[in-house]
Amino acid sequence: MKKLVGYLTAGYAPIDFTVDAAFALKEAGMDTLEIGMPFSDPVADGPIIERANLHALKNGFKLQELFELSSFIAPKIDTLWMGYFNLFYHKGIDNFISEAKKSGVTGFIIPDLPFEEAARYKPSIENAGLNLIDFIAPTDSEARIKQIVTGSKKFIYLVAYAGITGSGQSEELQPIITNIKKYSDTPVYVGFGVDQHTAKDKAKGVDGVIVGSAFVKVLLDEHLSNTQKITKIASLAREIKEKINS
Repeated sequence: MKKLVGYLTAGYAPIDFTVDAAFALKEAGMDTLEIGMPFSDPVADGPIIERANLHALKNGFKLQELFELSSFIAPKIDTLWMGYFNLFYHKGIDNFISEAKKSGVTGFIIPDLPFEEAARYKPSIENAGLNLIDFIAPTDSEARIKQIVTGSKKFIYLVAYAGITGSGQSEELQPIITNIKKYSDTPVYVGFGVDQHTAKDKAKGVDGVIVGSAFVKVLLDEHLSNTQKITKIASLAREIKEKINS
């Protein structure tokens, strides 16, 4: 059974709404949740998630909200924190490790932390029983792929194209997937541009998909009530989960 990783932005909406959205996604088939940490310059994210980030910051988002939100979700849903390294560096990686352990979060996704720099922090994270997710890009050479994935745990995040999330670009990923699986048995999940229209195709040869912008776009729709938003993202998750496993 191929896995579905979903994404929600912390601080965009009240905690109780985000908790309800998370559990609706789980009920619809989501296996793992990324909780995005709002940042003013989310370089890997497209305009949809960037809007949610900026809205959360405008609302006065504080990290304590992330920790509180996670304490409700992580004990019952496999949860990762996704954020940019400036936040981890500024507040201290040890602080994030401690708070993650308290809330039950299982690891971190830091898209702008290069592999070489990540090596400085990975031992502390893994010694605490947490995971730091590794990224592979379509531009990586076979030698680079081998270097990155040899020690990968939980799953490997395969970036579907060089660019930002939600832009709908396309790359031929099968040669990259073959190289990854040559050197690692760790599951490979593909992200960037995955929605109900692209999921089936992008899931070929991998073990799961990561969906962010498609869910956040619904949550940003001011024409929908909160109940309608939750119903719609649950339906979307169910459709994607069915397509990647059909």
